[in-house]
Amino acid sequence: MKKSKGVAVLLALLLALAGLAYYASIILSSTGTGEDKNIKLGLDLAGGVSITYQVVSDNPTAEQMSDTIYKLQKRVEGYSTEAAVYQEGDDRITVEIPGVKDANQILEDLGKPGSLEFKDPEGNVYMTGDDVADAQAATINDQMQNKEYVVELTLNDEGTKKFADVTTANVGKICPIYYDDEAISTPKVNEAITGGKAQISGMSTYQEAEDLASSIRIGSLSLKLEELQSKVVGAQLGNEAISTALKAAAIGLALIAVFMIAYYWVAGVAATIALAIYSALVVAVIYLFEVTLTLPGIAGIILSIGMAVDANVIIFARIREEIASGKTVSTAIKTGFQKALSAIIDGNITTLIAAAVLGIKGSGTVKGFAYTLAIGIILSMFTALVVTRLLMNALYALGFKDAKFYGTQKDRRSISFISKRHVFFIISVVIIAAGFVGMGVNKANGKGSLNYSLEFMGGTATTADLGKDYSLADLDSKVEPVVADATGDNNVQFQKVEGSNEVVIKTRSLDLDEREALNSALADKLGVDESTISAENISSTISSEMTADAVWAVIIATILMLIYIWFRFSDIRFATAAILALIHDVLVILTCYSLLRLSVGSTFIAVMLTIIGYSINDTIVIFDRIRENLKTTRGTDAETLKTVADKSITQTISRSLNTSITTFVMVFLLYILGVTSIKEFALPLMVGVVSGTYSSICIATEIWYVFRTRFAKKEKAKK
Repeated sequence: MKKSKGVAVLLALLLALAGLAYYASIILSSTGTGEDKNIKLGLDLAGGVSITYQVVSDNPTAEQMSDTIYKLQKRVEGYSTEAAVYQEGDDRITVEIPGVKDANQILEDLGKPGSLEFKDPEGNVYMTGDDVADAQAATINDQMQNKEYVVELTLNDEGTKKFADVTTANVGKICPIYYDDEAISTPKVNEAITGGKAQISGMSTYQEAEDLASSIRIGSLSLKLEELQSKVVGAQLGNEAISTALKAAAIGLALIAVFMIAYYWVAGVAATIALAIYSALVVAVIYLFEVTLTLPGIAGIILSIGMAVDANVIIFARIREEIASGKTVSTAIKTGFQKALSAIIDGNITTLIAAAVLGIKGSGTVKGFAYTLAIGIILSMFTALVVTRLLMNALYALGFKDAKFYGTQKDRRSISFISKRHVFFIISVVIIAAGFVGMGVNKANGKGSLNYSLEFMGGTATTADLGKDYSLADLDSKVEPVVADATGDNNVQFQKVEGSNEVVIKTRSLDLDEREALNSALADKLGVDESTISAENISSTISSEMTADAVWAVIIATILMLIYIWFRFSDIRFATAAILALIHDVLVILTCYSLLRLSVGSTFIAVMLTIIGYSINDTIVIFDRIRENLKTTRGTDAETLKTVADKSITQTISRSLNTSITTFVMVFLLYILGVTSIKEFALPLMVGVVSGTYSSICIATEIWYVFRTRFAKKEKAKK
């Protein structure tokens, strides 16, 4: 690259940074203030609309309620992935949707849940909404290439059989669809439909098709519902949580910039500019794709920032190694990017696999976390492999051609990690065993093995008019101690009802005596009129079906990651070792929750998923170096493999530690500056970052070595 071109590239990137930074500042400054250019925030950060539905039928069963809640959760995810749906009392369901203040708008968009029936020409019901898997509006071209608006219907296995029987017997006849005893569509059967998929045509506009599809989707609920009440609720964490998170991010990025420049010199300057562009791009893309941001979403952003730094660290370490081997700076930059490519791609793709599966299979906050993480991964790869490369070449063209501007990688003596593997394994077993012992002791003392929060266990929602408008900070400092003393619950959640002095106080399930004690405490210590207090039992916002979705998503993602690593490294022992290291990290975090009695809620899932993504990326970098070193090594005896493993860990240890430091700094600042809920979220994340680094260096490679040498001995014995 010529000097003039280098100047042009540098100016272009700096202008792009200025433009993106300005755009991001507009978005961030208006977020939470109700203006147009703002990021959609979840219930925990911004509040939203709460709609309570009454079940029309008498004495609904627990199975019917659970099925309806799960299906309604899937419906409202079309409006927001962060919506919460839970049971209130015996026959009511509450839907909370973030980011809006108009209940009528939600009711209009969501539709009125009702009964859906498919009838034959004689008026007999042959199929109900329970047999419908999905319904979506679509635009197709007919035989004359004219646009036609249709509803594409997908049936479950039982519905497929029923639909096939009726359409086969009634070709040429009309089989109407009824919603709440009113015909909403009168489609004509043109042919027998046996594959479980059908198209309903005849709509004059796409909106008409969308309305019909929405009615069919809502009509597949197990129970008929009617609106009982709606209200606007405030944020659970409030604007303070947003401001502290932004402050922590700004300070963290500044500290990372200082560290990168001090450690990598000119390359650090390039990384800092690229990281600034990355941060502004993340804000812009989250806004443009209308991703709803919650506390778990912040975890995804933190992880992706760590991975954005990580890719640069891998590249710079490679460049320093090439310079140290005697190559010119120009050749070192080119070769460094080439050699770092496989580690960056493999590490990011394994995490992207997890994000994709969680986004498709997960529900609620898991889906929102997956979207945020996927955006961060894609942008981090772009900025590291494209933006940083352009900046490095531009700075070189501007005259930074001497090796002194980049530093050299010192040739370290290999540290003997493999010989200490038994010590590492014992340390890990002791830590994990302590967690299980802690869970057993807690359970024996009647506290429950883990401190499950309302999101998992449900509880009691007490609504009271406090007589004046309390801020969330006042609720935490003045009202929570009163509630905790009366109920013995230290994990209290508050939701303000907009336009009134009412507050919803969510606690663990309270019996009659505890409810009376809470009512008396609110009246005596806060002057609340007891006649304004009402209480209802509420179900968990994370249903068993949603938990099952998350578990299956993690299992599927783990299997796919195992297959990918197996394929890329041509050795299942690499893949197995990586997965076992992930399980190790999950169990270590579980120990943290068990011994410290941290609240296990929606953020628990986010923490686990964050560390899985972080740890696998770290492990892949070391395995990539082992794969490279094995190609230039003769022999596969135990001593040779030990030498290769130790050498590979030593060569990559600075990268592992540097990435961990930058990620830890971001999370630590969240812990120092954040509100109480953010502290409970940041603490296990810090433990996870330490554990992920430890497992990559001291567990994963050691497990691979054990597998490799054990299998080699067996193969030799057979021969």
